[in-house]
Amino acid sequence: MLTPPSSSAPRRAAAAARAASARWVGEDRAMDVLIALSCFGLMILDVPGLARGDNSLNSYTAPPVLALGAATLLLRRRWPWLPYLVALGYLGWLHQLNLVQFALYSLGRFRGRRAGILATCGYIAVAYVLFNLPGWPDIRGETLSSFLAIVVPVGVLASGVGISAYRHDLVHELEVQRAESAALHAVQAERVSVARDVHDMVGRELTMLAVRSEVLAVRARNEPHHKDFEELADSARRAHLMLNEIIVRRADERTATPGLDGLPALAEESRLAGTPVGLDIEPAAHRLSPLRQAAVYRVVQECLTNSVKHAQGEPVAVTIRLAAGDLVVTVQNPLPRLAPVKAPVSTGTGTFSMRERVESMGGSLATTRTDTTYEVRATLPAGAVG
Repeated sequence: MLTPPSSSAPRRAAAAARAASARWVGEDRAMDVLIALSCFGLMILDVPGLARGDNSLNSYTAPPVLALGAATLLLRRRWPWLPYLVALGYLGWLHQLNLVQFALYSLGRFRGRRAGILATCGYIAVAYVLFNLPGWPDIRGETLSSFLAIVVPVGVLASGVGISAYRHDLVHELEVQRAESAALHAVQAERVSVARDVHDMVGRELTMLAVRSEVLAVRARNEPHHKDFEELADSARRAHLMLNEIIVRRADERTATPGLDGLPALAEESRLAGTPVGLDIEPAAHRLSPLRQAAVYRVVQECLTNSVKHAQGEPVAVTIRLAAGDLVVTVQNPLPRLAPVKAPVSTGTGTFSMRERVESMGGSLATTRTDTTYEVRATLPAGAVG
């Protein structure tokens, strides 16, 4: 049954309004506005006290003056000392503590511990001087101890909360930087791995070309094409040397990345770790270039590693197919019914490595998670199939 337009239009408008408000509330400017309005609301509650002769303001002039002070909080991120100085002025003139609380919080929040402590000490010192000046209202504190019992906790608490939020932001930023650094390292490591595979495979072909050219040059001695074969052998050797200069040689003895023939051994390792693996490989895929087979191996290797970590014991289905000029690799496993008792050790960079390997060859990688399964699907250009 279709919903009448008259009833669906208000729902769409309400949904759009909720989405817009959610985006607005999440912005820094919106938060500053809410802070300023909250401060003004608290200060406006004291307007009757101001009108009783606490100072020169009355119920008509107090609201705009208080609104002007609260408006300085809109600048608290860039110039947090401005609302602080205004708050000290309001403390002496209007005997207001509300703006001081927000100003001290903002200083600790956006300038850190040193600024927060310095501002709190300055505020307490100014409050002490003001209390000892003639003309301070008795209703604001009959004795120094009672006065400080109000002033000190207000300043320390506001500044402390701001400093705590500042430190929380620093920790969060550090975690984000570490995650980005780990992802970048994973991408760079995968690029180095691809370069090494290129070196191994292309270098081998260049060596074979140089040797074959030298053999043909010997056979064609005293024939017109003898010099051409020698030049071809020299070109192959120069290309090999250039390849060695461009791609840094490995510091370890790691062999080239296996191809599809290495997948059964990889599946056996996972089986021994408690995760059964089913391989379904189209025979034509074995005729792909070594670089594409190495990419497939790396994708399957990372997927099986993740399966052992996060879904140990669940069967993994690996499918490799050729379709419309593309090589499609699908790795799927059911999700465990119960969460693991102990969280697996993981750097969280495996997906970046897989994606870099696939995208470096002009392909794409996508992950899909449902309530019951997790699937990784990599699509690469198949290239020439031998």
